Amino acid sequence: MLAVSVGQSALYSVLSFIRTVQRSLEEGQPVSSQQTQLNPSRDAAALWDALYQFLSVFFSLALVALVVYLLWEPGSNALRRLGLDFRRFGGDLGRGVLLVLVIGVPGLALYVAGRLLGITVGVVASPLDAAWYTVPLLVLAAVRAGLIEEVVFVGYLFDRLRRLGWGWWTIILTTAALRGAYHAYQGIGSVIGNVVMGIVFGWCYRRWGRVMPLVLAHTIIDVLAFVGYPLAASLFPTVF
Repeated sequence: MLAVSVGQSALYSVLSFIRTVQRSLEEGQPVSSQQTQLNPSRDAAALWDALYQFLSVFFSLALVALVVYLLWEPGSNALRRLGLDFRRFGGDLGRGVLLVLVIGVPGLALYVAGRLLGITVGVVASPLDAAWYTVPLLVLAAVRAGLIEEVVFVGYLFDRLRRLGWGWWTIILTTAALRGAYHAYQGIGSVIGNVVMGIVFGWCYRRWGRVMPLVLAHTIIDVLAFVGYPLAASLFPTVF
């Protein structure tokens, strides 16, 4: 499962960071001089760009469906066991917002600090020349990131590693490290931030037994980052 999803992406991400460092050394520039795009345009024509991006989100969510299928057992609802349902949506949303405040705000500060220190790659979170379809697709992209990362990193791996006899803190730290590697292409600052995020989210999942608050928190953080990026880039161009 990891070989066709987040594990594969984590390996490419680490290689991408190594290549970025190598390129920076060759050019005599800090890592912060490099850039990466999270939601680039796929085509110059609006209709085709929207279609390609929508299909990208759709096929990515197929991995989430595969995870749920692998976790399904006779007489046991995998969605309910993961806590990926709407039975406690109000409480899940409240916990998600709390996690946004605990993780999202310090994460932004860490990104800014990493940029100023020259150790974090410039992340272009969304196109600056927004089209009519840009915001809905960015919201879908945020939902995709929240579902894939939290369902796989937390829901799936916690279940499988626990069955192998791993201790809770070993699982939390291991999945947090994998989450950090998954974002290594963004630089050291992002690695540190996502490892911390993985530890906090893992502890919360162990305590709450529900992945939905994590999905909601992750989605909200990414929506704010993706949709708010053009404004941030215009106000603070040297950082964003």
